[in-house]
Amino acid sequence: MALLTGSWLGDSITLFLGFVTIFVTWIKWSHSYWQRKGLFTPPTTFFFGNGKKIFTQEQSFGDFTVDMYRYFKSHHKPHGGFYLLFMPTYMPVDPELVKYVMQNDFNHFVDRGLYYNEETDPLSAHLFSLDGAKWRNLRVKMTPTFTSGKMKMMFDTLVKCGDQLLTEMNKTVGNTSIDIKDMLSRFTTDIIGTVAFGIDCNSLKNPDNEFNRYMKLFFLDGFWDNIIGFITFVTPGIAKKLGLKAVKPPLSKFFMRVVKDTVDYREKNNIHRKDFMHLLLQLKNRGKLDEDGGILKEIGDDKESDLSINELAAQAFVFFLAGYETSSTTMTFCLFELASNPEIQEKLRQEVFEVLKQHDNKLTYDATMEMHYMEKVINETLRKYPPVPGLNRICTKDYKVPGSNIMIKKDTKVWIPVLGLQRDPEFYPDPEKFDPERFSEENKNERHPYTFIPFGEGPRVCIGLRFGMMQTKVGLSILLKNYKFSVSSKTTVPLQLDPRSFIMSTEGGIWLNYTEV
Repeated sequence: MALLTGSWLGDSITLFLGFVTIFVTWIKWSHSYWQRKGLFTPPTTFFFGNGKKIFTQEQSFGDFTVDMYRYFKSHHKPHGGFYLLFMPTYMPVDPELVKYVMQNDFNHFVDRGLYYNEETDPLSAHLFSLDGAKWRNLRVKMTPTFTSGKMKMMFDTLVKCGDQLLTEMNKTVGNTSIDIKDMLSRFTTDIIGTVAFGIDCNSLKNPDNEFNRYMKLFFLDGFWDNIIGFITFVTPGIAKKLGLKAVKPPLSKFFMRVVKDTVDYREKNNIHRKDFMHLLLQLKNRGKLDEDGGILKEIGDDKESDLSINELAAQAFVFFLAGYETSSTTMTFCLFELASNPEIQEKLRQEVFEVLKQHDNKLTYDATMEMHYMEKVINETLRKYPPVPGLNRICTKDYKVPGSNIMIKKDTKVWIPVLGLQRDPEFYPDPEKFDPERFSEENKNERHPYTFIPFGEGPRVCIGLRFGMMQTKVGLSILLKNYKFSVSSKTTVPLQLDPRSFIMSTEGGIWLNYTEV
């Protein structure tokens, strides 16, 4: 018996050691992928590749992106390869190669390679994540929802939310510093809730309301949530097979209920409003937008062109997330830089006063379009702090990199280093300095256009770019017209990026003092 037990134990140990040997060999072989291709790559750490600090939350995606970019740039390479765990990822460094990926040879890089699951995680199947024909068809449907005419239609709603922002800001003006990101997140929640659903979220009045609570749930991750997020990002195919979900079930349940209740109420009562949900309902019931504003329920000739209720909910969801987070993030960093540079703040404030004076002191859509210095200030903010520090693509068919012998195989991940490009001293001398004049027409014309891509570029450029800029201009106009800002001692300077957040965010928040103008 003892002999049999010893034999079994010995066989088990041998089997285990064999498995370990095969696993170690496979990992090392995986981490030699780019070397075998002849592409320059940094030294790796076993198993983690180059992403250990991301996985252990010691480093943000933004800092990681800049590190990889600068490593390749310092070795005078136009591109390079790195590894997230065992997954090889290609990084174009030369702006011209970035242009090839995003524009010239877009047909090789149509997809983002992101996780989505229409059946078990319907809110994940939105325009940002979809690929192939599904993305193309939906993009065509959605594009008319963001024309200048549609933006004007929604503008008054934004201004009304701005009035409530002033009411809340006035409660503590001159008395205490505020976490400006928290205030602006509540502001954008109210805007998106009203514009997307026609619902008064009252986040400014009541920070603990349902919408604000559930939106924060999406961005507040525990250790296990981060592991799931990393798996869905690095290996979406495996995540789908494992049944993992990108959207937390409580949030998904809440959001689907809100969408269905809103759709049912509007259709039963033939209600239409000047908002995003009205446009989605037209796509649901007609497959196209109709300028007369009605919500009729006749189905178009091509039933496949109509949005299903799940597709409608997914688009409303990504619109909510993008509008809630990216605009509040941009405004937060913008106000931090204005508070740190009082002369720029005052120059922008004077522009706001002068433009409003020409429009009977009313904030209108046309007035925001005339605030050209504000546009420079926002663009300089987006240069230093793009909401998403890098953009991902996946190679959809084998691609030979121009000017090289490197062949990128189908299904290879591509990481476009937005933050690396935008903080490169070659393109932006003294990149840490906040200088809106970098975006004068003369200076812009001297730079490669693909060194500034905070919203992406090419056919997959952010579809909500206009709305995001409009929302940001409205918020800044209202705040600068009424208050002067300075940096509070509660803010840690220099700012440190939060390693737990994929979106550009700071540890400890950004606290500002403010007084009435």
